[in-house]
Amino acid sequence: MCAFAPRDTVRKFFIRAGLLTEIAAMAALLTGQTPPDSSASSPAPAVPVAFVPLGLPTAASEHLFLIHCAPCHGPHGEGAVGPTLAAAHLPRASSEEALLKIITRGIEGTEMPRSRLEPDEIRQVAAWVWQLGKIAPEKIPGDAGHGRQLYFAKGGCVQCHSIGGHGGSIGPDLTDVGLRRGASYLRRALVDPGADVPKSFSSYRSEVSLPDNFLLVRVVTKDGREITGVRINEDTFSIQLRDFSSHIHSFFKSDLAELHKDWGQSPMPPYGAVFTPAELDDLVAFLSSLRGEP
Repeated sequence: MCAFAPRDTVRKFFIRAGLLTEIAAMAALLTGQTPPDSSASSPAPAVPVAFVPLGLPTAASEHLFLIHCAPCHGPHGEGAVGPTLAAAHLPRASSEEALLKIITRGIEGTEMPRSRLEPDEIRQVAAWVWQLGKIAPEKIPGDAGHGRQLYFAKGGCVQCHSIGGHGGSIGPDLTDVGLRRGASYLRRALVDPGADVPKSFSSYRSEVSLPDNFLLVRVVTKDGREITGVRINEDTFSIQLRDFSSHIHSFFKSDLAELHKDWGQSPMPPYGAVFTPAELDDLVAFLSSLRGEP
């Protein structure tokens, strides 16, 4: 009506509407009724929902954990590809509520995905993870002090890995590897470095961490240069890699005569024959002690 009615007609309409509202309010007061509230149709402000504690874990909690979490974190939360959960303090989950959020949403930039479980199942898993912190932590044999010496000297690990910003950049940063990986995983990585290197053919993803993106690459340019290194970035038209001297190279794929992607391979040599069993214990103890602390 307002789009076509004359301006005076529209003005009179709203004046009448206002008078009717006032008359209705006066009538309500005279009869002892509550005047109509013009804001009654507005939604009430949301009331924050109080967090409900997790409660005790059940057999169903353990079952869900073993199916959905144990492949990365170990059947007892001792850590494997994922970090140790059997710890009194979880750096990213200092409360039950924070733990629920992490399981529900995942952790961006890491291998931890968002959950596809139902809300009640997520609470059951969280209850099981939370009680893992009450279990005595895994005892790691070995002398961490001697392991540190092996890391910098006999193992030559510092040439490819860095701790606190010091060292090479070919391999993953190890500053907080003790938080991210369990002792069994670290030992396996030393003895069989290629065991957990991704073997898929997925494209480079900037939003995930190095382990899921790790790829050994060999290129041959059209002018005959051969370069081997670790992929640090890639898109449809170009690829960037870091060679073993830490020099970075960038190529348009159209300028390459050959591009080889060695999935499942690692440039890291196996250390099973380099260290004695006791030395391996020491090195694992040292790596497990690295928790990002200065």
